[in-house]
Amino acid sequence: MKIGVAGATGRVGRHVVDVLEGRGHDVVRMSRSSGVDVITGRGLAEALAGAECVIDVASGPSPDQKAATEFFTTEARNLQEAGKRAGVQRMVVVSIIGIDRFTAGYMAAKVAHERAMLSGPIPISILRAAQFHEFVAQLVDWGRQGDVSYLPKMRTQLVAARTVAEALADLATDPRSAPAPGSAAAPILEIAGPRAENLVDAATRFARRRGDRVRIEGVSNPADPDSALYETGALLPGPNATLAGPTFQEWLDSGSAA
Repeated sequence: MKIGVAGATGRVGRHVVDVLEGRGHDVVRMSRSSGVDVITGRGLAEALAGAECVIDVASGPSPDQKAATEFFTTEARNLQEAGKRAGVQRMVVVSIIGIDRFTAGYMAAKVAHERAMLSGPIPISILRAAQFHEFVAQLVDWGRQGDVSYLPKMRTQLVAARTVAEALADLATDPRSAPAPGSAAAPILEIAGPRAENLVDAATRFARRRGDRVRIEGVSNPADPDSALYETGALLPGPNATLAGPTFQEWLDSGSAA
């Protein structure tokens, strides 16, 4: 099967490409570095020619709600329009668990992304994932101020990016997971790791594993209308979610965090 991967060089995208190619599929890497720009549309028609499916794992360049919303809605429109012209049969989109409870920030932008994808002519499958194991390192670096790193107080069920990539590949290649005939979308699915984590605790273990003496402190943002949702478990998976390892500790112990 010929499959286009939007965001092919990103945190999840590179794993998606590796998994699909390992299974013998013809993968088209769609990223600016390969000459394909999902925002300007440059190279899209050529990349999607003959593709049966597109996996969208592209991420916006900014956490700002306005900028991220503009990125995602533009990308969705371009993929849908170019995909329709190329004869793409379906798309698989990665999203985030719990986003329909949020009203602001990057989460709200991902809600707009889902809606924009669902409004297009090509049937959609959405996989909502928990925060990635790899996300912890990024937050530690973003929150660093001297000897302290300030992280949001958050409950999450961290999952490996590779695990999410394998699930996306399954969705794209298994005809049983496709939207029912005449339907614009398949039921939204969720994937998370095997156990819930406190982000501050996970970040502390990560820092110690890499020999970083930074102190991790959890903070709340009173200016964020959704602040309480992060702390009360809105990002945790529902009862029907797929739970798949490794756990965050197993991931650390494997050396993958390096």
